[in-house]
Amino acid sequence: MGRGRVELKRIENKINRQVTFAKRRNGLLKKAYELSVLCDAEVALIIFSNRGKLYEFCSSPSIMKTLERYHRCSFGALEANRPPIETQSTYHEYLRLKTAVELLQRSQRNLLGEDLDPLSTKELEQLEHQLETSLKHVRSTKTQCMVDQLSDLQKREQVLLELNKGLRQKLDESNIAHQVPPHRLAWEAASAGQNITYNRYPVQSQGFFQPLSGGNPILQIGYNPMGSEEAHIPVHAQNVTGFIPGWML
Repeated sequence: MGRGRVELKRIENKINRQVTFAKRRNGLLKKAYELSVLCDAEVALIIFSNRGKLYEFCSSPSIMKTLERYHRCSFGALEANRPPIETQSTYHEYLRLKTAVELLQRSQRNLLGEDLDPLSTKELEQLEHQLETSLKHVRSTKTQCMVDQLSDLQKREQVLLELNKGLRQKLDESNIAHQVPPHRLAWEAASAGQNITYNRYPVQSQGFFQPLSGGNPILQIGYNPMGSEEAHIPVHAQNVTGFIPGWML
């Protein structure tokens, strides 16, 4: 099973980056040597680490001769067409830019805490002062950013308080509009304190039952005939409670 494809990007872990650099550097130097031996080619290889350390390989006795040959092949035709003054000016500009780039790279490494051994005590003090100034500037910017965020949050809080106050006022107005009038509350309280009476139907008197015609005694069992006077007895005298007796249900 083949190896997976490696994503080409900067390795963030410092230790892994150094280990990978060492392995690949050795492999590249080995390939350059094999190419010079197998193909009888003139090979020159220059490698600078991120700390500025130089690694080189050259199949010829002197790498400077190989660089001069490269310079003649690459820039010889251009320099032949240019005036000497313009060529010299361009070369000085190139040297100036190269020096500036090297200084910037060295300063960057020093700010990261690398390659501090060649620095003198005065240079270390200047570097310390520069770091303190940068740290103060960063802290000042951070404080200002936090103050701005706090001010923004206070403004948002004020807006929310005003909105809450308006909603509470609307709620109070709605409660007042739907509030029950006082006279209605008094009437309901008076009604709750009284006993509720229910309509009761009067019990039918026994005069409701009429004797059956024919005089059959069997059909008149349990029938007690009464006179007209008993039929007109008030209802409340017969049944005080007003409920129908159970034997009539």
